[in-house]
Amino acid sequence: MAASDGTPDPGAGEPGRPRARMPGWLPRAFLLALALVACFHFAHWVFGRLVGLLVNVLVSFFCALAIEPAVNRMAGRGMRRGLATGLVLLVLLCAAGGFLLALGSLLADQITTIGHNLPQYVDDVVVWVNDTFHTHLDTGNLRDKVLHSDWARNYLANGASSVWGLSTTVIGTLFRLFTVLLFTFYLAADGPRLRRTLCSMLPPDRQAEVLRAWDIAVVKTGGYLYSRALMALISGVAHYILLQALGVPYAPALAVWVGLVSQFIPTVGTYLAGALPILIAFTENPWDALWVLCFVVVYQQFENYLLQPRITARTVDIHPAVAFGSVIAGTALLGAVGALIAIPATATLQGFFTAYVRRYEVVEQPAE
Repeated sequence: MAASDGTPDPGAGEPGRPRARMPGWLPRAFLLALALVACFHFAHWVFGRLVGLLVNVLVSFFCALAIEPAVNRMAGRGMRRGLATGLVLLVLLCAAGGFLLALGSLLADQITTIGHNLPQYVDDVVVWVNDTFHTHLDTGNLRDKVLHSDWARNYLANGASSVWGLSTTVIGTLFRLFTVLLFTFYLAADGPRLRRTLCSMLPPDRQAEVLRAWDIAVVKTGGYLYSRALMALISGVAHYILLQALGVPYAPALAVWVGLVSQFIPTVGTYLAGALPILIAFTENPWDALWVLCFVVVYQQFENYLLQPRITARTVDIHPAVAFGSVIAGTALLGAVGALIAIPATATLQGFFTAYVRRYEVVEQPAE
């Protein structure tokens, strides 16, 4: 059939030829695409809701790997595995609590001292400003202006209103810690049963590889952390002897601080660890601070060249640059949690590469 201007109607088709129809696969493909998009959004929604739980399970997994060698040793001597796991976790909690208590007492004493001497500090600063810049500031008027200003009232009001938020944060942190401890206990106590359950889902030729990878993760993660803990103990004892001999206050807390921070924070940990005892010693006697600085430098060289190679000979010794990069990557991915598990994860990956990657001798090229 033709249109009014004589052109053929495109919808009419040729005589005796059927009209073109929609392919039968197109509706199914359209529905499949909609279903895939819906599944993707649903999975994204579920992952967003469960990301906190997944991070807790990941942290618990590495914690369980770290304590499993000790649990296996105690279980091999006839102790029930659940009891052995509970004892190991109890010892670790007591050690962490002692460290936080010692550090908290140090901070509380310093804050109390600063608060008690704050008026004298203000008077000294005002006198210095008056003598240097020839001003006539009065500490009494300055104190009254600060205490009765709108800024001080607003700051106190905001601080009072944030108490509820701080309480919520503390409660959330405690609940998260309890969750990690609970998963760590079950993963370590039921480790053999969990491995058997996972291997039962795999063919026999794959089961040996899974068990080997699991053993590598346990040995390397636990070995690295235990070697670091041993070096932290030696470092803490050495610094405690020095600080006690010099009469630096809070020697036990400072020694624990130096031991843990210098070993478990890569690259910059040594400087962060040594800065606090040097500062405390400087407040007592500048010469004591100089002695502490010299000891920190000398001990670091002793540890790098003599102590660390002997202790980490049977475990995984991570290069400082690799450790620092892994911490940065872990922080970018998971924040503070990623920074904590970055080094154990790197140690495990390095153990996998050592076990599975074949190495060849480097052929020396003759110099031209």
